[in-house]
Amino acid sequence: MMKREVLLEGAVDAAYAAGKVIRKHFTRKLRIQEKADNMGLVTNADVEAEAAAIRVLKKCESSFALLTEETHSKGRLEGQAGLWILDPLDGTTNFVHRFPMFCVTIAAQIGSNIEVAVTYHPILDELYTAIRGKGAYLNGKRMHVSDKKKIADALLSTGFSYHRRNLLSTEMTSFEKLSMSARAIRRPGSAALDLAYTARGVFDGFWERHLAPWDVAAGSLLVTEAGGKVSDFDNKKFDPYGPEILATNGKIHRQLLKNI
Repeated sequence: MMKREVLLEGAVDAAYAAGKVIRKHFTRKLRIQEKADNMGLVTNADVEAEAAAIRVLKKCESSFALLTEETHSKGRLEGQAGLWILDPLDGTTNFVHRFPMFCVTIAAQIGSNIEVAVTYHPILDELYTAIRGKGAYLNGKRMHVSDKKKIADALLSTGFSYHRRNLLSTEMTSFEKLSMSARAIRRPGSAALDLAYTARGVFDGFWERHLAPWDVAAGSLLVTEAGGKVSDFDNKKFDPYGPEILATNGKIHRQLLKNI
């Protein structure tokens, strides 16, 4: 089996390749399309960035299956050495509106575990990396979750699902309850960056419903390797293929569970 350090190196190179494409298109006119069922936007930058990343990932470890957002590759672990999980541009709506909160995010899954994580903010040139059991890093420097112990002192982040008809009322109830108890809540529009910011201690907690594996796989490892906790809303083991995620510094985890 390929060493995880080699997988990390490949994922970093792929993130940089995708980031180069994203920066190229950031100030250019984009070709924009609505996804089916109003599930967000896709641009030529998304597609080109994904192609650039996949070329690098396949060169690094061609035996891995691929699970990606834009080409809808149906990655399966059965009979495969592992799985690359890729979102070439998380936060496309932000990108379209020139709001610089978006990123490339890549994870390597082996068996049931996410073993390698990379999230790259191409505008700020921030590279978040982690290998399971070896800590989490921002531009090569070890990072840690915050030390806040009370929701009253916490800066939280969240996102709202595209399944608005079914979930908006529920999501707004959680938002209202936590708005009354937390210091503040932000809604930047990129779950992968929200998780990276939780890992580095900017946000003290993050929650969201109905995300895809490519939104959360890398970020969940960043948070746990930075000393935080990630679970579902029942405080059970987090599954990147599951319907919900709660990521915190660990100290306010149970307090947040009571409110969402």
